[in-house]
Amino acid sequence: MDLPVDPHRYAAFLAVMAVMAVTPGPANLFSVANGMARGKAAVLPGVVGMSGATLVWFGAAALGLGALVTAFPQVFRLVAWAGALYVAWLGVKSLRSALRAGADRRPVAPPRLGRDPFTDGFLVQIANPKAVLFFTAVLPPFMDADRPAAPQLALFAVATIGMDFITMSAYGLGGATLAGAMTRPAVRRGFDLLIGVLLLTAAVLIGLR
Repeated sequence: MDLPVDPHRYAAFLAVMAVMAVTPGPANLFSVANGMARGKAAVLPGVVGMSGATLVWFGAAALGLGALVTAFPQVFRLVAWAGALYVAWLGVKSLRSALRAGADRRPVAPPRLGRDPFTDGFLVQIANPKAVLFFTAVLPPFMDADRPAAPQLALFAVATIGMDFITMSAYGLGGATLAGAMTRPAVRRGFDLLIGVLLLTAAVLIGLR
């Protein structure tokens, strides 16, 4: 009985994916900022939103993402820039919150990043150029042309989303733990500044890629 994927290729993919999952990038930086700003309860919705966007990318891969990128590269570049601007806007909101807190010295409430963690997470990942790079350059070499594509993509999706889910949750819970330790307005202000810097860094990474 033939397996859906070549075991050797799948093992190699798991090794590559493990490295990519733990490497800080826009998604992991957003997870930290989301956990810091909103607390532990927001970590899971944010990660689910990003995982949903990854599923969209896998669907696009099944429909021939590589050919679309080659034919319409400017469209994907515009999506990336729109995502970068959105994340940058979230970072600026956090910085403004910190600066206002520094001016009036009153207790500071956690900044509102956007509408909700799920939507923010989805938008961050759907505009993440790392996802385009993954599906157009990293994933294709592990696909076996002699086997059906759908089962292969399904197993690759399980591995990708599973590893991303674990690492992004860990980053988010780490950020939430740090945020939960804050008691003084000055410390809160410093964390708001850090949130803003993290989000702006994520925006730069999206824009540069």
